[in-house]
Amino acid sequence: MSALLDIRDLDLWLEARPPRRLLRRVSLQVAPGQIVGLVGESGAGKTMVSRVVLGIAPANARVTHGSVVFDGREITHLAHAQRRHLLGREIAFIPQNPMTALNPVERIEPQITDVLRMHLNLDRSAASARALALLREVHLREPEKILRQYPHELSGGMRQRVLIAIAFACKPKLVIADEPTTALDVTVQKQILQLIRELQRNSGTAILFITHDLGVVAKLCGHVVVMHGGRVLESAPASRLFASPAHAYTRALFAATPRFDRPGDALKPIPAALTQQLFEEARALDARDA
Repeated sequence: MSALLDIRDLDLWLEARPPRRLLRRVSLQVAPGQIVGLVGESGAGKTMVSRVVLGIAPANARVTHGSVVFDGREITHLAHAQRRHLLGREIAFIPQNPMTALNPVERIEPQITDVLRMHLNLDRSAASARALALLREVHLREPEKILRQYPHELSGGMRQRVLIAIAFACKPKLVIADEPTTALDVTVQKQILQLIRELQRNSGTAILFITHDLGVVAKLCGHVVVMHGGRVLESAPASRLFASPAHAYTRALFAATPRFDRPGDALKPIPAALTQQLFEEARALDARDA
């Protein structure tokens, strides 16, 4: 099966003094209908990969090598006007923080219907009916009331459900979810993950799921890509990666993850020597490619 999203040898540099390399020959693929987990510590480059795909990388960041192909179309350097028609309709985004992602001075209804009217050309009445149906699909009670409310009147979990409804509103081919459960408590996290899985199964949408939580990956993802220092260290089907991780860093991540079935185990931080080795390898790559 050909990839829906195909990122090949992607380099991203920050134009600073001195220049800083943010991504180092990153390659990953997401097939239609597949859920791929992008895993790593904070600062690994996970979110930066998504920003390149979405076209919202920092203004002083430049792709200097490689390509991003979506559904057979090169989008690495797509013009803003062209990308505007792509985002929301074919590629959607679920942000990390539901507390700040919605417009605080606008009611929920226009924040959903604007997307529907722009991308699906629905009239006001049809868009409102679709918005109501979407809130029901994400299992929100009293959806008619919620459409009239402002974001501050909703809980964090309710806001995240609204954002998920917006992401799936136009039945996109790909959803990029950037740690969508991080700001939520554990019980709500579980509900949100179940909801994302349910919507994905019903729609067949592919998902690039960015997280640092290996437990989430085990429950949700069919394939896993492990990143550190702006580069991919390992990529494998989830079953194989969890059974027999190939890279020392992946094994260290597993060892550093608390286990509920072994509550007495001491926490094992990632060894400093391994981290130093990875940074030295990254510097060597930078010197080679400079």
